[in-house]
Amino acid sequence: MDLRIEKTEKAIKNAFIELRAKKPLEKISVKELCAEARINKSTFYSHYADIYALSEAIERETVLSIIDSIKDLKDEFFDNTAGFTRAICLAFLSQVSLIRILFSGKEQNHLANQLDRELKKVIFRKNPEYEKDVEKNIILSYCIQGAYHAYQNNPEADTETFVRTIEEIVKCLQPIL
Repeated sequence: MDLRIEKTEKAIKNAFIELRAKKPLEKISVKELCAEARINKSTFYSHYADIYALSEAIERETVLSIIDSIKDLKDEFFDNTAGFTRAICLAFLSQVSLIRILFSGKEQNHLANQLDRELKKVIFRKNPEYEKDVEKNIILSYCIQGAYHAYQNNPEADTETFVRTIEEIVKCLQPIL
C-alpha cells in the first residue's frame, strides 16, 4: 500500500476512534471526522462510503485481530476447549479498551455477533461437518455470545475469575461438543 494512503487510513481511523470515544456513532458526522483527521471530504469518500462503513471496517479489523492472536490454538479447539476458551477470553480482554469504544451503545451486540460468525469460520475449517449441524451451531453460539454477555454484565469480575469460570462452563459442555 502506498505510504500516503496508509497515513490517510491511519488518520481517518484514529480520528474516528477519538470521536467515537466521546459520542455515539450516529452523532459523528463526516465533516467532523474530516476536520479531526485533517483531510477533505472527497478523501474520506474515496476510502469509505460513509461513517457506518468506516465503523464496520474498524470493528471487523478488531474482531479479526482478536482471532488472529489465538492462531496457535485454532486447530486444537475440540481437543483443548479449555485452552482455546482461555486464549479467546484473554485475546478479547487484551483489546477491551478499543472494544469499549467501538462497541458501546447501540453497537454493543455487534461484537458478539461478529465474534460468533468469525470464530465459527475458524472452527468449521477444521470440522466442516459442524457447519450444517444445528445443535453444534447452537452450542457454539451459546458459548461465544454467552461469554461475551457474561463479561458485559459482570464488569466487577477480575480477569482470572472471569476466564476460569468460562473455562469451567465450557468443560461442562465438552461431552456434547
